[in-house]
Amino acid sequence: MNLELLGEFRCCSREADGTLDCISMALTCTFNRWGTLLAVGCNDGRIVIWDFLTRGIAKIISAHIHPVCSLSWSRDGHKLVSASTDNIVSLWDVLTGDCDQRFLSSLPVLVCPMKSAPVLLTLSDSKHVVLPVDDDSDLNVVAAFDRRGDYIYTGNAKGKILVLNTNKQDLVASFRVTTGTSNTTAIKSIEFARKGSCFLINTADRIIRVYDGREILTCGRDGEPEPIQKLQDLVNRTPWKRCCFSGDGEYIVAGSARQHALYIWEKSIGNLVKILHGTRGELLLDVAWHPVRPIIASISSGVVSIWAQNQVENWSAFAPDFKELDENVEYEERESEFDIEDEDKSEPEQTGADAAEDEEVDVTSVDPIPAFCSSDEELEDFKALLYLPIAPEVEDPEENPFGPPPDAAGQNATPDDGSTHSGPGDKKQRQPSSDGGPPKKKIRTTTIELQGVPNDEVHPLLGVKGDSKSKKKAAGRPKGSKGKDKDSPFRPKVFRDRAEGLGTPGKMTFDPCVPHGSGAA
Repeated sequence: MNLELLGEFRCCSREADGTLDCISMALTCTFNRWGTLLAVGCNDGRIVIWDFLTRGIAKIISAHIHPVCSLSWSRDGHKLVSASTDNIVSLWDVLTGDCDQRFLSSLPVLVCPMKSAPVLLTLSDSKHVVLPVDDDSDLNVVAAFDRRGDYIYTGNAKGKILVLNTNKQDLVASFRVTTGTSNTTAIKSIEFARKGSCFLINTADRIIRVYDGREILTCGRDGEPEPIQKLQDLVNRTPWKRCCFSGDGEYIVAGSARQHALYIWEKSIGNLVKILHGTRGELLLDVAWHPVRPIIASISSGVVSIWAQNQVENWSAFAPDFKELDENVEYEERESEFDIEDEDKSEPEQTGADAAEDEEVDVTSVDPIPAFCSSDEELEDFKALLYLPIAPEVEDPEENPFGPPPDAAGQNATPDDGSTHSGPGDKKQRQPSSDGGPPKKKIRTTTIELQGVPNDEVHPLLGVKGDSKSKKKAAGRPKGSKGKDKDSPFRPKVFRDRAEGLGTPGKMTFDPCVPHGSGAA
């Protein structure tokens, strides 16, 4: 795909362009910075990474035991953060599929810990800081970084927005979102555009408000900024499940909480451009807009649906100085168009071989693609991870030409006590894994202890607290876990692999089944 040959955003997505079936039920999705990879979190704890150019699965990571509820890419695309309903936040290496860090806490993870102030996690030293909250306000329920990560925006159930400095956690600005009758409304989500300084706030009064971040910082504490746009469905009064900006920040898409329907507005004038209707009777779970192209990915009923424009192929060959027109345009003749000699020329132009000799062709330098650069950047990140390499799978290889010779096994044999002997100059190496693969890196686990919070909270995606039926069912032994059904060959393979990779439930060592977790701003 040559992005330089693609046209600009003439309009938004207009029709369905297929689906992506992740085998298991999809719950959340997010694109990387360039739109080449799509990460999808599933209800069985797996993360499926799609190559969006070929529409094929590039990697599957067995991340959690419980459903994945949130995903986020790093700026360079090498790392992926996932949160699940088992109250665990994990940091993954996308290229290898290994887990670098895990954070545990006692509260369910939504965007930040439920019924607690947001927690800022530092991955380099595994430290955490509880962000300050307003004195006269309720606990914050949502939090988000701005586009550059310099500030943290938090919102609560009383409509109060706080802007905190990321490094010092100082309060920089604050304001309150109010309705027309001066009543406050709860903040449901905060989303920032990939380009520019605009961000939107989805509130409980079913209105999407668009603000300018520079104006918020200028107003300071207890300011009264006015939103740039107010977007809503005046006819049906639709509540919004998920909202986000387009890649260029000129359009806003909002998913309905009642049905699989996407509403698209133009940010500059606030006009409703298009309504995309999915299958009737389905509920929308998540929406993500492609960072570069006018493509939208939505999730409903566990399937990822793709919405795109109808690309019209043009195979006509035109002269380089021709211009293609979409409609009839009245031609205006230049005064000197049919003159034999142009009297307006200041100096004669070189033609033919003379002009070709004077022109220098640069074949060494690579010009950056503007679509891959931010609004305040001029160069691309050449160390970024755009694609995942895929090796062909051989089912029954006859021989292994790249493996060690047969006599190498005797030389590398270990003593009976399990220790390995090495020379005085050799360094201590990690033991290889039992399955014959490369040695696995030890996962660093950090426990987040929050003061004054309950420890028996149930994640909203799992059920409602106080359900006696669910408690009775969880207290007993699972059906089919005794006798011949314990190691039955009909057990799904995916659960067997996850049990081997993440440990045996019930031990006191780290186990995702233990109700601990973490929250990040």
